[in-house]
Amino acid sequence: MKQFMDDNFLLETETARRLYHEHAAKMPIIDYHCHINPQEIAEDKRYDSITDVWLGGDHYKWRAMRCNGVQEADITGAKDTDPYRTFEKWAETLPRAIGNPLYHWTYLELKKYFGITEPLNGKSAKAIYDKCNARLKDADMSVRGIIDQSNVKLICTTDDPVDSLEWHKKIKADPTCKVKVLPAFRPDKAFNIHKPEYASYMAKLAEVSGVEIKCFADVVKALYNRIDFFNEMGCRASDHALDYAVYADATEEELDAIVAKALAGGAISTEELNKYKTACLLAVAKKYTEYGWVMQIHFGCIRDNNTAWYKKLGPDTGFDAVSNTHGADDLGKLMDAMAMKNELPKMVLYSLNQYDNETIMTLAGAFQVDGQCASQIQMGSAWWFNDTKTGMEKQLTDFANLGVLGNFIGMLTDSRSFLSYTRHEYFRRILCNWIGNLVENGEYHADMETLGQLVEDISYNNTVKFFGFDV
Repeated sequence: MKQFMDDNFLLETETARRLYHEHAAKMPIIDYHCHINPQEIAEDKRYDSITDVWLGGDHYKWRAMRCNGVQEADITGAKDTDPYRTFEKWAETLPRAIGNPLYHWTYLELKKYFGITEPLNGKSAKAIYDKCNARLKDADMSVRGIIDQSNVKLICTTDDPVDSLEWHKKIKADPTCKVKVLPAFRPDKAFNIHKPEYASYMAKLAEVSGVEIKCFADVVKALYNRIDFFNEMGCRASDHALDYAVYADATEEELDAIVAKALAGGAISTEELNKYKTACLLAVAKKYTEYGWVMQIHFGCIRDNNTAWYKKLGPDTGFDAVSNTHGADDLGKLMDAMAMKNELPKMVLYSLNQYDNETIMTLAGAFQVDGQCASQIQMGSAWWFNDTKTGMEKQLTDFANLGVLGNFIGMLTDSRSFLSYTRHEYFRRILCNWIGNLVENGEYHADMETLGQLVEDISYNNTVKFFGFDV
């Protein structure tokens, strides 16, 4: 029997072990999409307890605890007032989560940052809790210390167009901060014209941009103003969360009427929403192309399904699901409209429904631009519910089957926790094992020089080149 999570964890072959230890393990990390708070980096935050850093905003763990019958009072209700109780409930849940990537992530994090390898369960919870909390007092366990330990060179946060980016400014001006932190442009609130808060958000956008918003052209002008500002702050990417990929033609007059209706508090139909979102996506894509930004699009998610708990806890609290209504056909129409005007930026496409992989990859192959960039249109890493061993293996297989895997930009954390950088290690081990199995099965030349370069590129180099990061 193999030892649990030893140095060769997930590495089944000699080729896999060589690729990981000699190549993947040494590469730095670029975390080009995450949800961490830049203020915590600027202030070099320290954590009072393992619950705070580990369970405070992790709706993946919250969801698992709910599935294990844990009361909400012991999850989100206790995490700030009685942190040990929440930790204990996670410890009791973990042994039952066999096969769930949370099991692997938990032990990777415990081992790397806390030196803990023994099983976490209800009996060991208190001892491990105390040991983790003692370790958090060490100098290298501040936010920046964790980042340094993880060999992270650059982080892209997720930022609203109305954000002043004050914390990014402070980080940039701080010579003691080793990691580069860049904003990423996330204009979802400006696109969600059907939401009741749209009018009040537009008022904020008008104020920060200096553009009075009365019609669709004003919306575009205001967004362009903020894109200019983000670009000055070093931004190299945008991100868009769509329930489904969308495409619907509209005239300027129709768009003006839709904006006026929403600003007056009127109800927006699905047809009107689709027309408005399409126009917004086409408009910002033009600007992204000018600046050489990467446009990321996430779709295929049904968000906030449990209305009662959404009202109590808000968004991103563990009540989302995979969608089967995702409009992948319209994605091609959207990309074609951009390409017809030579306004198709570099793109990374993520679907929460893994059965869209083939659609995404074949569409990507249809829109590569005459040698402009290697794999200009990419399928993103296995996202969210697909961020599993089998999900990553399927994503790698689908990418390889229908594209050029050597150009893949690799992993991201998509996380709110600074301990989640081990997800890059998890991905790299799976990547090396996947490649190693092909080689040792006689399906690929055992050319270790080429293979090593391939692994290093997917782990790090491709990301730097694709986004144009200065690291």
